[in-house]
Amino acid sequence: MKIATFNINGIKARIEALPAWLAAANPDVVCLQEIKSVDEGFPREVFEGMGYRVETHGQKSFNGVAILSKLPLEDVVRGLPGDDADEQARWIEATVVGAKAVRVCGLYLPNGNPAPGPKYDYKLAWMARMQARVKSLLPLEEPLVCCGDYNVIPQAEDAAKPELWTEDALYLPQSRAAFRRLLNLGLTEAFRARNQSPGQYSFWDYQAGAWERNNGIRIDHLLLSPQAADLLQDCQIDKQVRAGDKPSDHVPVWIELDA
Repeated sequence: MKIATFNINGIKARIEALPAWLAAANPDVVCLQEIKSVDEGFPREVFEGMGYRVETHGQKSFNGVAILSKLPLEDVVRGLPGDDADEQARWIEATVVGAKAVRVCGLYLPNGNPAPGPKYDYKLAWMARMQARVKSLLPLEEPLVCCGDYNVIPQAEDAAKPELWTEDALYLPQSRAAFRRLLNLGLTEAFRARNQSPGQYSFWDYQAGAWERNNGIRIDHLLLSPQAADLLQDCQIDKQVRAGDKPSDHVPVWIELDA
């Protein structure tokens, strides 16, 4: 089972680039972030025509997440539990029914800038809610994949110029500590389990020639429960997508599971 995460930065802007990547990469499941569309505005027929089931949790102009799957989806949940007043569309989960059932959570974690401030407080509170949700799912002892744009640079080697990020919400000590608390639940960060090399990025800003200079950061992650980690066969970043026509500022990251 090939599971990918991809922050597309607007479905309307990526309506040609996303199907092109899907046709080339052929993932079984894709978690999308920043679809920037209400549910009824998402062009589901494009992806249904490619054999994907489509589940969305949309929001007008901002945020929005979706799951595309060639396999059956069951028990779809929209919204991160723990705050009934939170109206931001940043979380969707479903069970993918393949040779083995895999619970997949797609997430768009808050950016948190400017920090300090209310947006950063929201980020940390959201991460605490995510930790509680993951903690509630782990006792089920089924393969669990939490994938998406975490807006967290875990380590210095995950940024081309870490010194430029020291006061940014993506790299502040509290953000990285909250990320480590997720890992300490027993999760495995799939990419680092397969590749320890520096210089591996999933995001390049549109400004200041970041792509051309490879001035990137790695903020798109797939965290695996022990049962999913046991099935992990590969994890790769599709860096070349950033050089395509009308690219997102993120690129897809994917895993292969023996499932």
